Amino acid sequence: MDRHISHFSCFPKVVSFIALLSPILAWGHSGSLDDRGGHTQRSTGTYHCHQEPCLFQHRQVEKATQEAKSETQAFIALYDRNDWPHWSDFDKDCQDTRAEVLIQTSRILIKYRRNKTCDVHAGEWVDPYTGKRWTLASDLDTDHIVPLKWAHQHGGAAWDREQKERFANDVENLLAVEDNINQSKGAKGPDKWMPPMVRYHCQYLKVWGHILAKYKLSFTLKEQHTIQTKYAQCPL
Repeated sequence: MDRHISHFSCFPKVVSFIALLSPILAWGHSGSLDDRGGHTQRSTGTYHCHQEPCLFQHRQVEKATQEAKSETQAFIALYDRNDWPHWSDFDKDCQDTRAEVLIQTSRILIKYRRNKTCDVHAGEWVDPYTGKRWTLASDLDTDHIVPLKWAHQHGGAAWDREQKERFANDVENLLAVEDNINQSKGAKGPDKWMPPMVRYHCQYLKVWGHILAKYKLSFTLKEQHTIQTKYAQCPL
């Protein structure tokens, strides 16, 4: 199973239950069945269950182990976007991170809504995911190349709120893209989603690699295998 975090400390009752039952898998006498319904195999030193009550106890151990794994996965999956403050205004100039990305990437002079420099209204942007040209800021989403939820599930869950905010507002990890494309991507990694424009694939993978190294996140082995296969097609 691919995962990054083992956090059994949240489930002491389950772990204690496993700890209490585990010895039955190691105890026993050689030869015939003992009073628990099992015996130790001389050649391997392992204990085998053949009758009750040993079989029942063994099933309980397996059940408790699976429940612990399931609850651990649920813990890892817990994600609240509100824990990752985004579109912050660190320099207090009324332009939040989204506005700054739009301003930096527009090909022409920005037009602001109601003559205020806080709210970007129009400009000219080319979505690197599709190659399409856009002139209204309302048609664009600001995409986290490495999604917040993905980061949460690959190491970011342990970060404090300040670290999460820094990640959520890192302009190196942000792009102005078509809103529908951003929604189709969701929280998927490059093993499950790639930009429609094929010629942007290699750059997309390079940005992923840079952000993961910067924040010490990592792919699972399964994800890494898929992504390496894709990256192998990129020119050096």
